[in-house]
Amino acid sequence: MKKKLHFISLLIILSTPSFTFSQNLKEDLKLKTKLQEVLKGFNGDVGIYVRNLKTNKFVAINADTVFPTASMIKIPIMIGTFDKIRQGALKYEQELVYRDSLHYDDGIVGSLKDSTRIPLSYVMMLMCTVSDNTGSLWLQALSGGGTRINTILDSLGFQNTRMNSRTPGREVNRTKYGWGQTSPREMANLLTMIRQGKIISRAYSDRMYRNLGRQFWDQEGLSQIPENVKVATKNGAVNRSRSETVLVHAPRGEYVYSIITKNQKDESWVRENEGYELLRKVSALLWHHFEPKSDWKPVEGYEKL
Repeated sequence: MKKKLHFISLLIILSTPSFTFSQNLKEDLKLKTKLQEVLKGFNGDVGIYVRNLKTNKFVAINADTVFPTASMIKIPIMIGTFDKIRQGALKYEQELVYRDSLHYDDGIVGSLKDSTRIPLSYVMMLMCTVSDNTGSLWLQALSGGGTRINTILDSLGFQNTRMNSRTPGREVNRTKYGWGQTSPREMANLLTMIRQGKIISRAYSDRMYRNLGRQFWDQEGLSQIPENVKVATKNGAVNRSRSETVLVHAPRGEYVYSIITKNQKDESWVRENEGYELLRKVSALLWHHFEPKSDWKPVEGYEKL
């Protein structure tokens, strides 16, 4: 009974009259033409969803196609963990004990010594900021696992966004998409819901949004946005996919976008990877489209650092 009541409460949040994804949306055909031009010749599949949160103009290009999330699945993991905190099963500042059995790779959490004590909030910060994989899987387990996270996503109305890794019954999906799967429209909408205080409560959404505003991996899309402009973001990358979902607090009005690739021919892990280049081009295009009077450009030599 408690679980049913919990998920009903999430549905109530989603159905709040002041929040809807479809209200008064109008397609921005001029921006769509610009983006289609940038996508020409890309060796792989691309999906993009862009929405100006002030004007409600949007662009959708393969926006409902399913793509790999790579590390963007860590946003749902964060939501699942915070919902456990809401229930009282976890505390944000509680001390956790790392065990060698949790090791996944040699990131920061995976490099800890057995029996190291670390606050849950630190693990959350590392998951969101440097995309620590061992820490992410640890929080996935503490949140109740992939099945529970997927139930929450379903209750929020998301049909394409799912956790696949370590989730019973999703082995076929994991083979095809990896750790998780989503669509550009759903990732952009999920980040927008957090921004607008619609996940769990305003206080919990605020905490999650602040976590997403501390991104270490800023060499791609974020490098094309002025350093003094606040952003909230999560990115992801696997061999044949590159992705970013970003909410930009631009002076003329906030905008959100999600760009995801798959089936890339270029599987390299260098800055010049075709997917990384596309992330930068799209971000630069969007900034100057929404801020037409801005003459900002990256500082000379930024690409060497």
